Amino acid sequence: MAKIGINIKEGTITKKSSPVIVGIDLGTTNSLVAIVKDGQPETIKDESGQDALKPSVIHFAEDDSILTGKAALEGLLRAPERTILSVKRLMGKSYSDLESYESKMSYKIREDDTEQLVRVEVDDKFFTPVELSSYILRSLKERAERELGQIIEKAVITVPAYFNDNQRQATRDAGKLAGLEVLRIVNEPTAAALAYGIGQNREDQQNIAVYDLGGGTFDVSILHIEDGIFEVLSTNGNTFLGGDDIDNSIISHWRSDSSTQNISQAELKLTAEKAKIALSENEEFKTAVRGHELKLSRSELKDLMQPLIDETLACCSQAMEDANLKEEDIDNVLLVGGSTRSPVIKSAVESFFGKSPKDDLDPDQVVALGAAIQADILAGNRKDLLLLDITPLSLGIETVGGLMDVIIPRNTSIPIKAAREYTTSVDGQANLKVAIFQGERDLVQDNRKLGEFILKDIPPMPAGIPKIKISFMIDANGILQVRARELRSEVEQHVELRSQFGLSEEEMAEMLKDSLSHAEEDMKIRALKEAQVEGRQLIHSLDKFKKQHKELIDATMSKKIEELEKKLENKIESGTKNDILKVIETINDLTRPLAEKAMDATISSAMRGKKI
Repeated sequence: MAKIGINIKEGTITKKSSPVIVGIDLGTTNSLVAIVKDGQPETIKDESGQDALKPSVIHFAEDDSILTGKAALEGLLRAPERTILSVKRLMGKSYSDLESYESKMSYKIREDDTEQLVRVEVDDKFFTPVELSSYILRSLKERAERELGQIIEKAVITVPAYFNDNQRQATRDAGKLAGLEVLRIVNEPTAAALAYGIGQNREDQQNIAVYDLGGGTFDVSILHIEDGIFEVLSTNGNTFLGGDDIDNSIISHWRSDSSTQNISQAELKLTAEKAKIALSENEEFKTAVRGHELKLSRSELKDLMQPLIDETLACCSQAMEDANLKEEDIDNVLLVGGSTRSPVIKSAVESFFGKSPKDDLDPDQVVALGAAIQADILAGNRKDLLLLDITPLSLGIETVGGLMDVIIPRNTSIPIKAAREYTTSVDGQANLKVAIFQGERDLVQDNRKLGEFILKDIPPMPAGIPKIKISFMIDANGILQVRARELRSEVEQHVELRSQFGLSEEEMAEMLKDSLSHAEEDMKIRALKEAQVEGRQLIHSLDKFKKQHKELIDATMSKKIEELEKKLENKIESGTKNDILKVIETINDLTRPLAEKAMDATISSAMRGKKI
C-alpha cells in the first residue's frame, strides 16, 4: 500500500520524503531539540520564536495537568514540592546513590532499604526518573512537530560521557515512553566535537578536551579521535557544581550588606544572573532593587568565582592524569555550557591548557547542534561518513515477573561486550535459568526468544547474596555469545547464538513499530510488575525478620505488621502501582526502627569481648 505524506501544519499533501531525525540535548538545567536544515544544524525555538532553551523542569498542577519548561518554573514558588528540577541527576540511580543530596531537593524521593531505582513521590503518586524525563522529551518532540509540520518518531539523544549503562538505558526508555525511537545515545563531548566539525573527516587524529560548565553541573572529558571513532579517554567533574553556585556567591556578597535584608532571595537570584551576564561584556554592573543599589565589578566577580574555577581546574588535572596526557598533547579545547561565556572562565581554561579554547558556537546549543549532525548522518544525508555496523534490535534476558532487561540496546555499534550483575530471588537457589530475548517490548512474551541455558550448581546461599554476572558479546560477524558466571564460586555456563535468526527488515520494522505504539502501556505494566515483585520480596523479608528477631517485636507491633502484610498482599493482587508502593512505604517507615535495633544488636554481639 502506498504511503501518502500529509503536512499537519499546513493541511496539505506532500511528496514522500525521508523521515526527519532530531537531535536532543536532555540537560540537567535546560534541554534543546535541533535539526539539520539545508546542510546546517540549527536549534528549534519555542512558540514565541525567541528561545531555544527549555528549562528541564516538570510541575504537577493541582488540576492534574503536567507542565514543563517555563510554565513549570512558575510553579516553583507556589509549590516547590510538586516541581521537579534536575531530574537528569536521578536517572539510573538508587536511593542510596542520592541520600546525601536529598536535602538539596525541594521534592520527595522515595526511601527504602533496597537498591531499587529511585522514585519521586507527588500527592501519593510515584514517578520514576524515566517517566519524568519522558515529559520533557515529549514536549521537545511536540515543539519539533509544530515547527516542521510533520510527525517526529526518531531521535538522537545526548548524555554525559560518564553515564553508566543503567543511566543510558533509562534515557532510552524515557525516549521510548515519549514516543521516540532512540537511534543513538551520544556522549555530550562527542556531540560538541561534531558541532565544531571535529571528527567528520576520517583522516582526523587528535586529542580534545571538552570543558562543560552548565547551570548545575560541571564535567570535563578528554577524547581521542581517529578514523572517525571517538574514544573517551577520561572524564571528571562535579554533578553539583555550576553557574548556580556563581549566583549564590554573588547573593552572599550582597547579603553581607545588612540593608539588603528586605530583598527576597528570588529577587536577588534574578539580579545575580543579570549581573553575571552583564559582566561578560562590561567592567561594572549596577542596578536598584527595592530602592537599594546593588553593584558588582568584574574584578569582584572574579574573586567570587575563583574557588569554583579552582575546583573545575582540579577536575581537569585529574582527567588529564587519568588520560595519561600532558597539556601539550591536547589539540583542541571546546567550551560547553552557558557559564563558559564568562571571560574569567575562558581565561582560566586557556591558561590551564596553554591554548585558546574554541567558543565560536553558542555554548548552550553546541551539544544539541552536534546531536542534530549525528542524526543527519543516521538519516543517510552525509554520504562521506561511514557508520559502523550496529545491532538491529535490543538484546537482553528475562527477569522476575517476565520482564525484559536489556543488556545491549538496539543500534549499539559492534563488536561490543556488555555485562550486568544479578542475584537469586529464593534462599538456597542452586540453578538459574538464563533466557535470552531480542526485541523492544518491556515484557519478554512480546519479544523474540533466541535461546536459554541453565547455570547449575550455584552454592546454596540466602537470596540476594550470590553475584551472577551475565555477559553478552557480539563479534564483528554478528555472532552472540552469552556467558553466566557466579562470581563467588566461579561456576560458569555459556551459549553461542546468531542474534538475528534470519529476521527480515520488515519483521524488525514491525517489532519497532509495536514497541513505540505500546510504549506507554508497556511502561505501566512494567511498573506494576516491578512493584508487585518488590512487594513480594518485602513480605518474604518481613517473615524472615520476624523469625530471627522475635524478641524485638511486641504484640502490638506484631499485629500492625500482620495487618499491613495482608493489606500489601491484597494490593499486590488487585491494586495499582501507586497503591502497592504506598503500603510498602508505610511498612518501611514502621519497621525501620526495628531494623536499626536489630543492626545494633548484631554489631554488639559481634564485638562482645573485643577491644577497639
